[in-house]
Amino acid sequence: MPASFELRDVVAGPDDQPILRGVTLDVACAGVTAIAGPSGAGKSTLLRLLNRLDDPRSGTVRLDGRDLTEWEPGALRRRVAMVFQRPPLFDGTVLDNLRVARSTLDRDGGLQALQRVGLPEVLVDRDAADLSGGEAQRMCIARALLTEPGVLLADEPTSSLDGAATATIEDLMVEIAAGGVPVVLVTHDVPQLRRIADRAVVIVDGGIAAHGSLTELDGHPDPNVRDLVGAG
Repeated sequence: MPASFELRDVVAGPDDQPILRGVTLDVACAGVTAIAGPSGAGKSTLLRLLNRLDDPRSGTVRLDGRDLTEWEPGALRRRVAMVFQRPPLFDGTVLDNLRVARSTLDRDGGLQALQRVGLPEVLVDRDAADLSGGEAQRMCIARALLTEPGVLLADEPTSSLDGAATATIEDLMVEIAAGGVPVVLVTHDVPQLRRIADRAVVIVDGGIAAHGSLTELDGHPDPNVRDLVGAG
């Protein structure tokens, strides 16, 4: 089942200068949800809270009705998978890297995992260090999906890729969401948000300025919100 998050009065970041201040938000994951806002607003901090890469200073974050502190970390990160701006690679082949997520994965399973993200089967025996940036990112997405997550978090996954690789990853995110694994994506790229997002959470100065479908946000009374989601 898709995951759902509840944040209540969340404060996060340094004690003397919190990045998020008093955030209350429900994220019922479905489709592609973009987290948008200016640089330094707290987008990545919010995303990292959702699988306990960071903990709030105060307030609560719940997943499926349970406080995140009640989850065993391994179980949480299988339920809430994450891919990063720079794909983390481990020593060894692509298959070795996939087995980080599922140690019992056999060769056929590795081939199926690559097929799921549109990578050629020949890459399964390639040294992971020899992959291109776009190939490495897709391999990391394949690895994340092997945990059979309820949601996939993505922190600016295309920011270091060229245009062709970016388009491939965007298509993959839409396909993953359509296949039943919702995506929550941090992006600073407004055109990207317009291309792939169904809804958005807009963060300004550490608080939630707006959230909802793009249609709703396109009609928001605050012109800053409309600008941040690229409303025409």
